[in-house]
Amino acid sequence: MSAVVFQAAGLLLTYPDEQLLDRLDLIEEAVATTAAAPDFAPTIAHLRSQPLMELQSWHVQEFDLSRRHALHLTYWTDGDTRRRGEVLAAIKQTYRDSGLLVDLDGELPDFLPMVLEFAAVGHPELGVALLNKFRASLELLRIGLAEDKLPQEGLLTAICRELGGASPSSRAEVRDLLAGPPTETVGVENTFLPYPTMQGAVR
Repeated sequence: MSAVVFQAAGLLLTYPDEQLLDRLDLIEEAVATTAAAPDFAPTIAHLRSQPLMELQSWHVQEFDLSRRHALHLTYWTDGDTRRRGEVLAAIKQTYRDSGLLVDLDGELPDFLPMVLEFAAVGHPELGVALLNKFRASLELLRIGLAEDKLPQEGLLTAICRELGGASPSSRAEVRDLLAGPPTETVGVENTFLPYPTMQGAVR
């Protein structure tokens, strides 16, 4: 069922359009077969609650203009540093290693919906490894969504649950997670940025 959770979460985290709204019933039916259905319900309800233009404006404000909810995984570990380019190149290499032609469609390779799709229907083993490598990023995003009471908190909760292990309850505990036993890396060192308190354009 991990593939269903990853793919559904990836779709629901993308910029909303008519196609996404048309798929909501199918997404809801798919996640109903998993234990994560209650985690998805708030986001699905949110997407049904407003006209498309309002949903799009809300998404831009919360995910594109707010550093508190950055959907690019390397932002949380590397920010806008030179090292981030090396990490992004390593992720691209992971896609190449899968043997699949991954269409970035103008996005950076660490864009969470893209990584989730890769883990769901591309190369599950390499995709899950990427998600685990950036578990700290996922947890920081989840904590930020929870603090701001956004419905997408449930999506990140479901993703982290599928990866296994207990989720930290604070950013201090995320530091402990990063300081844990060494694992095989894709180029990310065990450091992360302070949790952002400023709001502004990420791009």
